[in-house]
Amino acid sequence: MRPRDPVHIVAPSGPFDVPTFEKGLGLLADRYAPVHRPDLYDAWRYLAGSDTRRAEELTQALTDTSARAVFCARGGYGAMRLLPSLHSANLATSALVGFSDVTALHLYLQAQGRVSLHGPVITHLGVQPLAVQDYLFRLLESPEPPPSLQGEAIYVRGVAEGTLVGGNLSVFSRLLGTPYLPPLEDSILLLEDVGEKPYRLDRMWTHLRLAGVFERVRGIVLGQFTDCEHKDAPYSSADVLRSLAEETGLPCAAGFPIGHDIPNYPVALGTRVRLDAGAALLTFLEGAVQA
Repeated sequence: MRPRDPVHIVAPSGPFDVPTFEKGLGLLADRYAPVHRPDLYDAWRYLAGSDTRRAEELTQALTDTSARAVFCARGGYGAMRLLPSLHSANLATSALVGFSDVTALHLYLQAQGRVSLHGPVITHLGVQPLAVQDYLFRLLESPEPPPSLQGEAIYVRGVAEGTLVGGNLSVFSRLLGTPYLPPLEDSILLLEDVGEKPYRLDRMWTHLRLAGVFERVRGIVLGQFTDCEHKDAPYSSADVLRSLAEETGLPCAAGFPIGHDIPNYPVALGTRVRLDAGAALLTFLEGAVQA
């Protein structure tokens, strides 16, 4: 990508707060040339308009060869409802950017062998520090691997290399058993979440374990688990996640600046990475784009 390149804005999931959206859109417009449909602001129940509206918008954006990237307005819920509509789409090479519920679209793209960016949605972009914005633009515009990211906690020591996949734990667990989950062999699994109490994290993680996920992946990168504490509990969500990670025996480090908090650094899913869990260091072995 280059400054002033055209980019699509889509709302495949939930309706969004207009002021925070416009703040993020303004930052994006300072660098690129964003375009969106007039019905982007639609809302129906907990969705940003009907499935038909959102599917048409998403398909148009992802198949437009003149656009260089597709940015999602917000997460929430609804993207997985659109997955069947992408089956026959002739996707362009534009980069999809988003996180949270957008994880469903990321997993679909990784199942097609594509790269996409787990990073701030438009409503989240405006509150991110300049360093995150610059990191995002670098990912989109440079074929060089971006700087490594540092975590905060070592759960299981070890080193592993593989293709980075995953995103939001809640969404990832819902796609188990569907044709939209990419192959997990030779992969490093990224997980983050928001608003899920420790027992729910345990339940979703156990679902992954029973489905054989941890027998296929090589390592685990844990991002932010925001607002996941149980009031007055003598244990934290981190305590629970550490125990669950130790049960897998896989290299695992936690506290990476990826997820629903600030900062939320973007990472290129579908690219090769190295996890040095003993140093809580995630190193990117290739860039998100080609020269």
